[in-house]
Amino acid sequence: MESTYHVCNFLFRTALKLFASLQVYGIENVPQSGPLIVVANHQSFVDPVLLGTVLPRRLRFLGKRSYFKGPIIRTILANYGAYPLNGSGKDLVALHWTFLQLEMDRTVVIFPEGTRNPGRMKYVASPGVATIALKSQAPILPVGITGTERMGPIWRYVLPTGEISVTIGQPFSLPVMTGKIGRQELVRSTDIIMAQIAGLLPPSYQGAYRTTSG
Repeated sequence: MESTYHVCNFLFRTALKLFASLQVYGIENVPQSGPLIVVANHQSFVDPVLLGTVLPRRLRFLGKRSYFKGPIIRTILANYGAYPLNGSGKDLVALHWTFLQLEMDRTVVIFPEGTRNPGRMKYVASPGVATIALKSQAPILPVGITGTERMGPIWRYVLPTGEISVTIGQPFSLPVMTGKIGRQELVRSTDIIMAQIAGLLPPSYQGAYRTTSG
């Protein structure tokens, strides 16, 4: 239901105005229409609704299947626009859902790290995002998030505090590849995507993808 998406975003936007300091940079970089893959570092459970609040497009999300426990949570997540992703191996159903969203000129958010990494990008990202980007050739919008890693206790998801920053980079596309896409191409493309995200973050957040200029 669209009402779930808009109500959640409205409530979180109100909480941000009352209790936190939010800075958004590069909002003009968001394409107004067409298919779009949003990629971002993952600091906290609150990151999806933060992006939904900040970005001027209706977002859909891929989320760990383990989050979809119980009928109430599952219904809320589905109505918000989330789709369960099996983290152990290739999930063909989730891939089909993602391609379908992009074919309908929708926006899909993917956290390439696959799990929350509070403070910095500690782990090498999954090549799944590169597979989607290469096969769909949809533009990729990199986003860097800082500040949400401090939201530890559950009440902080409702009452976010502190300084939060969202930096939106320039959209880009991966090179067109014909034929079968090999493992090396996927790893290389994933590194390109993660470098774009890392470049929007302070050096202390970049972790495994720290840039030489940082």
